[in-house]
Parts: sequence; structure tokens; C-alpha cells
Amino acid sequence: MAEVIIVQNEEEAGRIYGRAVADLIAKKPGAVLGLATGSSPLAAYRELAAILKEEGTDVSLVQGFALDEYIGLPLTHPESYRSTITRTVVEPLGLNPERVHVPGDSLNGAGLDDPACAEQILAAGPAYDAAIRAAGGIDVQILGIGTDGHVGFNEPGSSLASRTRLKTLTEQTREDNARFFEGDIDQVPTHCITQGIGTILEARHLVLLAFGEGKAAAVRDTVEGPVSATCPASALQLHPHATILVDEAAASQLQYADYYRYVAAHKPEWQGI
Repeated sequence: MAEVIIVQNEEEAGRIYGRAVADLIAKKPGAVLGLATGSSPLAAYRELAAILKEEGTDVSLVQGFALDEYIGLPLTHPESYRSTITRTVVEPLGLNPERVHVPGDSLNGAGLDDPACAEQILAAGPAYDAAIRAAGGIDVQILGIGTDGHVGFNEPGSSLASRTRLKTLTEQTREDNARFFEGDIDQVPTHCITQGIGTILEARHLVLLAFGEGKAAAVRDTVEGPVSATCPASALQLHPHATILVDEAAASQLQYADYYRYVAAHKPEWQGI
């Protein structure tokens, strides 16, 4: 079972993540971070940036690999995940942008309607997995979760052994992400390249963040439901080192919430996450 820590708010979750990652970088200057976009990780990135700045940590050797990227958006588009990761992670943490990667970045806006790009799109996933392996694998992968239980852009029905690949986004996901596109779902791409569940599970430590009542059912199914492609995030139950940080609202449907609180209250401080 994953470790479940129920926190008061996003800032508390961010401090827990930030402390763990800052300690990792201090011990391993060339740490490899798995990066997610969306709103859930933002406080975690802010807290990590503050700790690194306060402690004067050298991050020049840190590498980063994003979970996913839209198909059809130029990298310079403000809502491309390259732009988002640069804005929310690379610049605040002071990372070397040349050491931070997104899947399929060589496509730079090429769409599925361009037959000349078909081979390049199909090759982008395996190339990304190979790049992660060449970097030594991801040390800590931060994750958000969709209301339907997706992680990365692995929608319900995704193979739990899947690798980085082309995926079609559900209408629900596009509706959820329309807030980043002036509320206009027509501006949200229909396809992406995403790390697969199998790729994600190869990271040495997974940290999933979820906040708000809207995520409660997905968190319940992830932590206490059966392992099933219906809820892709439930694959975290198979991982030997997964940490799930949720606020009270997101934890509201957990059957064993009191036990998770008890465990956290009696955990030795030196153990970390």
C-alpha cells in the first residue's frame, strides 16, 4: 500500500515534497526529477524553490523530464508544457533549461494532420524512454491526478504496462484543461505524447498530490480500489515507494483515513517520505 499523508493544505504538502527533493539534491547533485504540470504541483515547486534558495543548493547538474506534452502546440505557445515547465519549474528553481526535457519536443507544434511527421511522432515515445534510461532513471516523479483517475495523460483504459506514446485525450480531460485556454475547449489539443504507466512506475519514488473534493473519488479508487486500467493511478499500489499527499477534502472518501493519520502521527521524523 502507498503511504498516504493527509495534510491541511497545498502548502503543507509542498513543504513535505520540497524537503524530500532538496535533501535528495544535496546528496545527489545530478538528481533526475520527473515533472508534472497542472495546478496540483505548483505549491510544491514554490516550496522547493524557496528551500533551495535559502540553503544555497547547487542545481546545475539536476535533470528533469516532464510527464507529457501536447501534440500540435508550438513549444513557444504559453500553454505548451515546455513553456509551462519553464515558467513553473526551470526558472523558479534555477535549473539549466538544456537539462530539462519534454516528450516529443523535436516536433515543435507539428500536428497529426501532417503525414510527413507520422514517423517522427511514433518514434518520439521510445526515444523519450531511452533518454530517461540514459540519464540513470527518474529519482522522484511528482504526479497530479485527474478526476477520472488519469496520471500523466494515461486516460482510463490505458495499459498498466504502457510506455511513452501518442494518446488521445478524453473530452473530460479537455474540459478540465480548458481553463488554461481561456475556457475554450476548442483550443485544447486532442492528442498528446505522455509517459506510460509502465514508464512512470520505473521512477524510484512517486509522489502524488491531490486537493479538493473533486479529486476524492479518484483518490479513493487509487488508494483503496482494485488495481485496474479503469483507474490508471491505481497502478501506484504496485510501486514499492509511493507517497500520496492529500488534503482533508481529497481524503474524504478514504475508508482507512483514520489509520493513515495514525501512521503519520507515529512515524519517526528521520524517516522522511
